[in-house]
Amino acid sequence: MKNVLVIQRRMTHYRIKLFDLMRENLVSQGVVLGVVYGQAAQSELSKRDSAELSWGTFAKNKYLLEGRLCWQSIGMHIAKSDLVIVTQENKLLSNYPLLLGRRHYKLAFWGHGGNLQAANPNSLKERFKRWTTNQVDWWFAYTQMSVGLVQQCGFPTERITDLENAVDTTELLEQQSTISSTEIDQLKQNLGINHGQVGLYLGSLYEEKRLDFLFAAAQRLKQQVPHFHLVIVGDGPMRPEVEVFCAAHPDWCHYVGIQKGRDKMLYLSLANVVLNPGLVGLGILDSFVAGVPMATTDCGLHSPEVAYLENGVNGVMTANTLEAYVAAVTRILSDEQYASQLKQSAKAAAAHYTIENMANNFCAGILQALKS
Repeated sequence: MKNVLVIQRRMTHYRIKLFDLMRENLVSQGVVLGVVYGQAAQSELSKRDSAELSWGTFAKNKYLLEGRLCWQSIGMHIAKSDLVIVTQENKLLSNYPLLLGRRHYKLAFWGHGGNLQAANPNSLKERFKRWTTNQVDWWFAYTQMSVGLVQQCGFPTERITDLENAVDTTELLEQQSTISSTEIDQLKQNLGINHGQVGLYLGSLYEEKRLDFLFAAAQRLKQQVPHFHLVIVGDGPMRPEVEVFCAAHPDWCHYVGIQKGRDKMLYLSLANVVLNPGLVGLGILDSFVAGVPMATTDCGLHSPEVAYLENGVNGVMTANTLEAYVAAVTRILSDEQYASQLKQSAKAAAAHYTIENMANNFCAGILQALKS
């Protein structure tokens, strides 16, 4: 039996099913999977996304400089490992003995492939991170975009696995199947949307989401599509700005706070388009599951999952201008055939980017890495 160890700085609820699926898959192929994880930093506790993996091993983290550095006591756990998988983060001090020391096991990175939101890509820390990219034996890249970033650092393509990063969407699909047209009509009535098209913003409310751009685009859309309504779902530091904007346009702007689970799917079900001109991440899977096309911009802020958006196929990515964005969204709202094609392709994407698919990709890469 081969032994593979995945080390996580902290465990999140959306990774539990992934590891369960991987464990089941690998043991049938003669590979034992172990997972070691620590606790979240103090600044991360408000996210409320921490979890425990019943069969995993907890190793307490020591955070330094208010969470900017982290040491994990992992040495005792890797002794019998044939492959060790760690995340690529400069802050993880415990990675460096693995990267720089002699090792009897293969070492792999799991990650974005680069800091996509780096203020200065040529800073010392970003150049150092790119150097570490080539100090491992294998790469598990989040998406095809991540694969490209790793390749740019000179890492061999044949030793990169595209995971197609995802979360479990099974529950969302089940929730959507229980939503009736009567419920959607009632929600519209409650919001004062008697008729017209709905643009939905769904996500956290912070600077990288470019809410000022969203507000400006919404006002232009209202001029182009007279019965247009904007619904904003979420919370965050920019909530006051959202409340002020919606209060200034009460007839067609509606802020409804955080919505989770089935309620979130209900709001997605009333939308004609998901408006997200700023950072796009895993939230794109919500729009795929709902079959509602997402419209974003080429703003340079996105997470790797934006690679799942195929412009003009399952969503829209425009040039980073108000004119281009408003024109593209107006077409979605006014061209029924075009919108229908986008919706069908979004649904097809939801069927592909699943947690099961990610687990299969991860396991296939692990087996290749062990044989290499």
